[in-house]
Amino acid sequence: MKINKKMLELLSELSKNAKKSDRDIAKILSISQPTVTRMRKKLENKGYISEYTTILDLTKLGFELVAFIFFKTKKIGGKKVEATAHDMIGKNPKIIFAGFGDGLSGQNCVLVCLHKDFTDYTEFLNEIKKKWRDNISDVDSFLVSLKSFTPKFLSFRDVGKLFKKSGK
Repeated sequence: MKINKKMLELLSELSKNAKKSDRDIAKILSISQPTVTRMRKKLENKGYISEYTTILDLTKLGFELVAFIFFKTKKIGGKKVEATAHDMIGKNPKIIFAGFGDGLSGQNCVLVCLHKDFTDYTEFLNEIKKKWRDNISDVDSFLVSLKSFTPKFLSFRDVGKLFKKSGK
């Protein structure tokens, strides 16, 4: 599916505020509300919009740390081990992102996790190391205190601006 300019504008508006009604977006984009609804449905069905969510104030909910945990995975043998790892990551609410990549002294995996405090982080990390000791090595972390100065909090509000800069 080719995305046209109006669809990009719709995605931009939704990235600013997913609670906006189709009627309000239609006024902003100067198109009809049914057209916005059809475009939104099409974008959802084609996977351009995977979910609608709320960005929470994590400190008000008692979280003090965001941990970026980097490690190197060894060749994981068998579908059962892969399924177990996928299941463990998917079911752990502390893990808000997991992905494979390249960098940092050959490390190829990152977990981004939320923790109430340093003790919670340490217990989590020790559990990961114990459970996966045969499959991971070279574990490093970068801890971010949510109570310290934060120049920009997590938000997707500005993602729509990238469409305009990239020329899409």
